[in-house]
Amino acid sequence: MTASPVLSRDADGVRILTVDRPDKLNALNRATLEALDAAFAAAAEDAAVRTLVLTGSGPKAFVAGADIAEMNGLSAIEGREFSLVGQRLMRRIERLPKPVVAMLNGYALGGGLELAMACHLRIAADTARLGQPEVNLGLVPGFGGTQRLLRLAGRAAALELCLTGAPIDAARALQLGLVNRVVPAAELEAQTMQLAAQLASAAPLALRGILDAVVLGGECAIEEGLQFETAQFALLFASEDMREGTGAFLEKRKPQFRNR
Repeated sequence: MTASPVLSRDADGVRILTVDRPDKLNALNRATLEALDAAFAAAAEDAAVRTLVLTGSGPKAFVAGADIAEMNGLSAIEGREFSLVGQRLMRRIERLPKPVVAMLNGYALGGGLELAMACHLRIAADTARLGQPEVNLGLVPGFGGTQRLLRLAGRAAALELCLTGAPIDAARALQLGLVNRVVPAAELEAQTMQLAAQLASAAPLALRGILDAVVLGGECAIEEGLQFETAQFALLFASEDMREGTGAFLEKRKPQFRNR
């Protein structure tokens, strides 16, 4: 039996998913994309999972890109399907009703940066390198890189990274808004897990409402987005967690959220 290219472990409401192909710098072949899709689908349905952390195995790479050896043999029709498989995974992550934190422990290039950008938050080691080098292979980003780069970092940065193919360091990525935090490599796991634990203890229904309002509402015109926000806001008044949160504030105690 072939080992899964994605490892999974749980810790106090946090599920840690690790792309485990260190000999290939965790490159994304089709089997890995499909394993990640299945892992995120399972996490979405598991009530015990409140937050997810996504990272790569080994000291060098988060994910260094798509698997070039596999891509080299694809026809145009097969290339289209490979792109669609990757885009479906990225969309699943982006629309997951639970926060997903990317822990960038090394290279996040090509499909690796596209994978990171689909996550809701990104924490990078100060040694990480990020980029969209597809132009050097005679390709364009195929897993949503052009669109998410544009939305996260703006047109100028998206064009720079995609047209030149040159990687940037973590400090520049922070400046562009591609990552939320940069931390010393030795502190990356501890700081990421601290953030994940904080999210796992927050009100799950409120987190879901925020994710929906920002991710889905952000794809609409502002008037539609505002209506979407009001709908999420109003729905939470029917939840026990909202009563618990407001009651705990008034009583000066820590709330105990129960996801209902």
